[in-house]
Amino acid sequence: MDFQVVHKDRYCDARNCRMTTLHGAVETPVFMPVGTQATVKGLSPEELEALGATMILGNTYHLYLRPGADRIERLGGLHRFMHWDRSILTDSGGFQVFSLAKTREIREEGVVFQSHIDGSRHAIRPEDAVRVQLQLGSDIMMCFDECTAYPVSREYAEESVMRTIRWAKRCMAAHGLAAQAIFGIVQGSVFLDLRELCLEKLMETGFDGYALGSLSVGEPKEIMMEVLEFMVSRMPSEKPRYLMGVGTPEDLVEGVRLGVDMFDCVMPTRNARNGMLFTSRGDIHIKNRRHADDGGPIEENCSCYTCRRFSRAYLRHLYMARELLAYRLNTIHNLHYYLKLMADMRDAVRSDTFLEFRRNFHDARNSGAEKDSETSG
Repeated sequence: MDFQVVHKDRYCDARNCRMTTLHGAVETPVFMPVGTQATVKGLSPEELEALGATMILGNTYHLYLRPGADRIERLGGLHRFMHWDRSILTDSGGFQVFSLAKTREIREEGVVFQSHIDGSRHAIRPEDAVRVQLQLGSDIMMCFDECTAYPVSREYAEESVMRTIRWAKRCMAAHGLAAQAIFGIVQGSVFLDLRELCLEKLMETGFDGYALGSLSVGEPKEIMMEVLEFMVSRMPSEKPRYLMGVGTPEDLVEGVRLGVDMFDCVMPTRNARNGMLFTSRGDIHIKNRRHADDGGPIEENCSCYTCRRFSRAYLRHLYMARELLAYRLNTIHNLHYYLKLMADMRDAVRSDTFLEFRRNFHDARNSGAEKDSETSG
């Protein structure tokens, strides 16, 4: 993987970079739609491409359990399996092992867990996580790490960090000279010194990029931002910086300001299925009664397929009737919003106007936010 810093804003740490993977160039800052089970729910690969997606995320835990990495490898790898010829990043599955597995036992060798699907027992070592991702054939793989919940004691967080560092070294050894890129994941919960220690040790091992894990897992927003600001400034500038699983449009803008390059989150797709739609003037809840007779689009001047063709009244009708088309149309709009937000931020960085963009973004979002308390009858 080749990585180049194309331009850094003169007035803040926001930057525009270019990653070239085995499946093409990716301009950053980039948002990766989440395709957990080899699909971004409700959309075809062609629709994703039309929306401007250049990289998506798949999940090792889910694909390992179903349909199985051996099967995907026999069928030509993940790109061919899901008919996606652009870049794919696969999460190692560590977060899912610790959040979804019915029971789990953490050992130095790896993790023994019970499948959330059928209760079957499995054991995954760092070497297994790498092997599975090699079989999947993703462009970027992630190290197997231990994700800590919030809150967590400092004593356990330190124990977890040291285990994550040891597992990262084993992942790198298993990776060898594979063509796929491999990223290390910085852990340490809200303890800044542990985060810094973890990053230093991962940098000694030497990865193609570095990610921040276990943020936005319940800690107050101000603490998340404190950790993020402290850590991004210490991450190597010549490598991609990835903030995992975060988050809101505001999170993305603040992350870019600090110098983050890569983001993923289920929020635009999951919220779409729950009737929450993102706009430049705040979020709307399509079930609210105010939309029942509204003949306008979700957002004026939005060029997405949904806004060009359908009214809020129609979208509300579909959602209240639980029609499948509601989830597709809402997802198209939300992903269009996220991907256009990233494109607008790239333009702002290149023109050294990111701070002005950030100010206008927050002013607009705060000015039009819809009240959640409105009834939906």
